[in-house]
Amino acid sequence: MQKLTPFLISCLLVFGVAACDNASKTSESAPNNPNDAPATPSAKTTEASQQDAQSEVRRKQLNADIKAREQRNNTTGGDTTRAKGDLSSEVRSKLEANIPNSVLTVAAAEGGIVTVAGTVTNQQQLAKIEPLAKQIKGVKSVVVKATVAATKKIRQITTNPSE
Repeated sequence: MQKLTPFLISCLLVFGVAACDNASKTSESAPNNPNDAPATPSAKTTEASQQDAQSEVRRKQLNADIKAREQRNNTTGGDTTRAKGDLSSEVRSKLEANIPNSVLTVAAAEGGIVTVAGTVTNQQQLAKIEPLAKQIKGVKSVVVKATVAATKKIRQITTNPSE
């Protein structure tokens, strides 16, 4: 029994570390790693995300969550003791609320360095990533690896019914 207990505790710790090592994402289709190439979202996914992200209720909810995290962080010692997961989650929430139709992955590193990768729909959204991320307390620098998704143009062919 004495040999089994340390083994079980070690297994539990290894499992816990592996389970907690995933980046925060703005959507399920975002890549798991900021260094991976993002996939372009489908029209159906984009429309559903846009309706959800642009709703006033969702924005208020995300901003309230960010404010509550900031207040909790201030009572526990400020940004010096901030967890990387909490930082990436707050940045992800901020981006999700303010950049609809995006498919972004957010990863935080020591020292307040945040990496954002994925796709956005236009150049204006791409330019908003860094300033929005820096609004979160504890973010010192932002590495933007996101790109503008290529839009597919559909060419309509009209036929003349009299021909």
